[in-house]
Amino acid sequence: MSTESKIKARQALNIAPDNKIIFSFDGGGIRGIFTIQLLKKIEEIVGAPIYEWVDMVAGTSTGAIITSLIANKKSATEIETLYEDLAANIFKERLLGNRSLNPPQFDKINYRAICKDIFGNKSLKNLGESSGIDLFFTAKDMVAGEETFFTFFNKNENSKAVDTYQDALMRAVVEATMSAPTYFQPFERFIDGGTTVYNNPVMAALMEAFHYNGKEKYSSDNTTVFSFGTASLFRFVPLEEITDPKGPDVLFWLDYVMDESSKDASEMQVNFLRSTLMKGLDFRRFQLSLDRKSIEKLPNKSLKKLDNIDANSIHQLSDRELAKINMADVKMLPLMKILGEAVADFVHDKNGFKSDLRGENKLVTGMDSNYREKLKKHLQKASWIDHLPTA
Repeated sequence: MSTESKIKARQALNIAPDNKIIFSFDGGGIRGIFTIQLLKKIEEIVGAPIYEWVDMVAGTSTGAIITSLIANKKSATEIETLYEDLAANIFKERLLGNRSLNPPQFDKINYRAICKDIFGNKSLKNLGESSGIDLFFTAKDMVAGEETFFTFFNKNENSKAVDTYQDALMRAVVEATMSAPTYFQPFERFIDGGTTVYNNPVMAALMEAFHYNGKEKYSSDNTTVFSFGTASLFRFVPLEEITDPKGPDVLFWLDYVMDESSKDASEMQVNFLRSTLMKGLDFRRFQLSLDRKSIEKLPNKSLKKLDNIDANSIHQLSDRELAKINMADVKMLPLMKILGEAVADFVHDKNGFKSDLRGENKLVTGMDSNYREKLKKHLQKASWIDHLPTA
């Protein structure tokens, strides 16, 4: 890593001179293009590619793709080009493939070929040593019944932990961590790391850095963490649809629980790290919820060049249109790119990535305060409780 770039980055981003820097990337399918726009803006601010000054990168699923490309010494602009190529080719429909009736929906043949072309037979250790960056990836091992961490940490004499999979080929790791059930065939025993709370890998990465392979090299009072979301669709279900959902009940609940449990776990991790429970940690989270309330805070980017979107600008997007942004819908890639650019401009204008997005600058919509007050009154009434259906 470049000493000059490390100094420049810390000065430009208001990071303590001796702090270690960790970048953590969420999963989210094609929405990873959103995250890349934030990285481009950060590199523009610093004036040097991230791989020259970051100490550790962590990722799962689409975030693992971004992580691996940083480890492969690619700038954010180069990552964007490679990512768009991947997105255009990865979602190859199987004959009669269907997520619900005949999974998996997609064939990984193109993904495997492109990853082989990018990484060849370089191992996790090869990339970690050549870049000087510590690496962390997540996947779920179904045979062992546990989350698997693929890690490589550069020499750390204070750690007695073992990088179990440091010699695994990089292309094997990124296929393991992106093999989302029903979308793709499992990678032998491995499925997408996002099937656990590690669709946001930040807490797992810090556990590894502070207590295992990175012990004493990293600590909460000498680390700055950048945690990147992929823009998330928080589902606000109308009250009447909870007891009478549209479509088959079992499909509604399976879809809801699979989707929402991961988002809730992600937000809990963010709330924990924003608290004072981890003393001295410089934590910075960058995320957008895909709803009008949050998007109206952003600069009003034009959408006139997008043929598949009715709105002329992002402020004209309806909640219904935003709800259509599927992690596997490549047609939505250009829209996600523009939303990423808007968030990058917003953050640059508000705090220049020098601090966490919170308070009035927060881009994740929370519960309406009027609704909360109404609910509090309901919960105090015995008659309201007693009249609720029991079956």
